[in-house]
Amino acid sequence: MDRMTKDDLQSLLTSAGGPHVSIFLPTVRAGQETQQNPIRLKNLLRDAQKRLQERGIDDDAAGNLLAPARRLLDDHDFWQHQEDGLALFVANGDLRTYRLPVRFHELAAVEDRFHLKSLFPLFNLEGHFYVLALAINSVRLLEGTRYEVREVDLRDVPKSLADALGYELEGEGLRLHLASRNASGAPPDAVFHGQSAGEEDHKDEIRKFFSLLDRGVQEYLSGDNAPLVLAGVDYLLPIYRDASGYSNVCKDGVVGNPEMLSSEELHRKAWSLVEEHFRAERRSAAERFGDLAGTGRASNQLDEVLPAAIDGRVDTLFVPRGVRAWGRFGEADRRVERHDEQRSDSEDLLDRAAGQTFLNGGRVFAVAPEEVPGDNGDPVAAIYRW
Repeated sequence: MDRMTKDDLQSLLTSAGGPHVSIFLPTVRAGQETQQNPIRLKNLLRDAQKRLQERGIDDDAAGNLLAPARRLLDDHDFWQHQEDGLALFVANGDLRTYRLPVRFHELAAVEDRFHLKSLFPLFNLEGHFYVLALAINSVRLLEGTRYEVREVDLRDVPKSLADALGYELEGEGLRLHLASRNASGAPPDAVFHGQSAGEEDHKDEIRKFFSLLDRGVQEYLSGDNAPLVLAGVDYLLPIYRDASGYSNVCKDGVVGNPEMLSSEELHRKAWSLVEEHFRAERRSAAERFGDLAGTGRASNQLDEVLPAAIDGRVDTLFVPRGVRAWGRFGEADRRVERHDEQRSDSEDLLDRAAGQTFLNGGRVFAVAPEEVPGDNGDPVAAIYRW
């Protein structure tokens, strides 16, 4: 899985010069159907070439523009490592690829800027989060989504107190004891003999270890603000929270010995903690839209929302996944021109509104069409700052 950070999104949003080709396709990870992945891409590249020609670009120039993406068709190793969806962006001779945990609708878009609305689910309910499994003798960092989890390779980061400080802690205070299985047959709970003594005797060493660990974790998470769930015995978690400089460490954690849990078990327990966080944020925004409807501080009218997004007035925006509204925005007269179908000079106005909202510091929720609040107007909902 490739990481898509907000810095990546901002870089794509601000790309300029020449036609921009955006390609999205669902991909299959295993089995005979994986052979369909490059075939899907080949077909979408054919669509992209046709759209480039419709914009007056000749065959040779269009072929040269798409050449970096076409080289992927014969890259066997690339197709052996796929996720649920693949996003490709081509402009100015540069190709960027992202294998992501989102099952995209097939799309080949050629516009003056990249088409990016399909990526916004990564930054709300279908976004990603991290689990940091903390133990004195081992550390794991997991990256997960609603659907899957993988272990992150933390290179050059101390993964135990001995790695960090060059020695092991001794004493009864930190000797791990596993209680026998309970009557239900569940895995044993992990406890520490003399927990209070261990905490008092070794807190400074543990804090040093966690400070060094946190530097490495933050370097990996640079440019990201996804929730970080801590997993570990109860007295270790507040020590790490105190030592960490990461801005989005979750208040609640997975309590217990993480060495006794698989990545999948940690993922399941952590998702139960972050799911409500994701859902509550979106639910609260939808309720706020309902409260502000009719006051001039919210709108379902795309002709109003797009100029407001460009001006930085949109605080929160809901846009529907898989829905496009073709048209043009006149930079000079600031009028929104709507097209019944895609033309060579069309852009997705919903995508433009989403990108401008993000660039101006607003929140964007890309949701199922029926989850866009409001029932009068276009398939868009905006809350204004003023």
